[in-house]
Amino acid sequence: MYKIMIIEDDLTIAKRLKDHLNKWDYRVIYITNFKNIIEQFNDFDPHIVLLDIMLPFFNGFYWCGEIRKISKVPVMFISSASDNLNIVMAMNMGGDDFIVKPFDLNVLTAKLGALLRRSYSLQGQINAIEHNGVILNLSDTTLTYENQKIELTKNDYKIMQILMENKGSVVSRDEIMQRLWESDQFIDDNTLTVNMTRLRKKLSELGLDNFIKTKKGIGYLVE
Repeated sequence: MYKIMIIEDDLTIAKRLKDHLNKWDYRVIYITNFKNIIEQFNDFDPHIVLLDIMLPFFNGFYWCGEIRKISKVPVMFISSASDNLNIVMAMNMGGDDFIVKPFDLNVLTAKLGALLRRSYSLQGQINAIEHNGVILNLSDTTLTYENQKIELTKNDYKIMQILMENKGSVVSRDEIMQRLWESDQFIDDNTLTVNMTRLRKKLSELGLDNFIKTKKGIGYLVE
């Protein structure tokens, strides 16, 4: 489940956004204490931020800059200050999109979905691979599921990357072994079994008992 943080001075709008996005199975929080936004950002670890320009204490440009110091998370500005100068400033400070108030909630939802797909699903320019709520973070080789994050070993990470990049297709044991060890030297077939057993144990601790399926005599599959 993708997590969205709303940083909006008008709490009526923020609550309305939260209620709407919850219906789309996003997990949403909105800021009520505008003094320690970065601390709340780190605690929640959102996949996307909706950020107004006019805020108490410091404006949205400032907070976008602070977020960019620690994260590449997508930031969508939502503001009635829609003149070209503000839009250019928002992009220059690290924003990824801009939607003008008042906006249609369905248009906002569509823009959010597109931004999330660009950021987390498309191959070649992605920070993570997502499938059925499981997020493989390519930047730090961690795996996240339902607000839980685990560290992966090099081989754990490579196995997950291979299978999730080929989701819906069986990947042979030989192909996985070749990608893991990238060597023409003989690798005991049991070595892959040991690695797979260890990885499945980690996934099971997150409640993902059947995330990786075995196709006997062929290989492995993430459906």
